[in-house]
Amino acid sequence: MKRLLILAVLIPFAALAQPLNTMNNPNQQGYVIPSQQRMQTEMMSQQQQQKGMLNQQLKTQTQMQQQSLQNQMNANTQRVQQGQVREQPLPNKNGGM
Repeated sequence: MKRLLILAVLIPFAALAQPLNTMNNPNQQGYVIPSQQRMQTEMMSQQQQQKGMLNQQLKTQTQMQQQSLQNQMNANTQRVQQGQVREQPLPNKNGGM
């Protein structure tokens, strides 16, 4: 009788020894450590922000280059119209004459 009473008292503790949430078991395959998951999420967010910034910089740089080329074309057109055409030597990349 005494053993039965002790057994009856210990049964609830045995039930608590099992994980309450089986998805939160680090010994289970595919378990993701919460701190690593948070870090990964933060890193992906930072990566998206940096990608957006780089795309914006590229867009700005492209616009500036297009504006510069347009300005050069306009200046050349004005020179042609004013009869001030002069030949410019091409750069020699071969090192010869």
